[in-house]
Amino acid sequence: MYNPDQNNATLRHLDGLAKLMDAQFKVPGTNIRFGLDAIIGLIPGIGDVAGLVVSCYMIIVLASNGASGFVLARIVLNVLIDALFGTIPILGDLFDIAFKSNQRNMKLVHQHYLEGKHQGGAWKVIVPLLLLLFLILLGIAWMAYTLLVWFVSFIGNF
Repeated sequence: MYNPDQNNATLRHLDGLAKLMDAQFKVPGTNIRFGLDAIIGLIPGIGDVAGLVVSCYMIIVLASNGASGFVLARIVLNVLIDALFGTIPILGDLFDIAFKSNQRNMKLVHQHYLEGKHQGGAWKVIVPLLLLLFLILLGIAWMAYTLLVWFVSFIGNF
């Protein structure tokens, strides 16, 4: 249930965690900021999992503090994008520096709690994602069929 005093303390805690993960440090002489997510991401496998664990902790805290299904679905989408691209060696760490999923998610949270935005269920996010996934799977099936037909035709010419 929403409790303004508790949620303000929770938001401050999560804001601090998001800053630590995404923007705690600055490259001297630039405006480029990065956090522990980019640093620990340099450790293959372990770093990406550690960043994902922190993001999942944030999701659990938000869900237990009454975040709407819609805002949680958008947050999960950001975390999944970060986790997917974060697995690419070196480029994933550069992506972490640019994407800043934790801070992006906290912006959604502030809009949700303080401005009343992003209300409602998760279906507004889930249905388009399922449709996109279906189209991708359909495209993969079509490419597999086309490749199989080509291969059979190629073998038949021998």
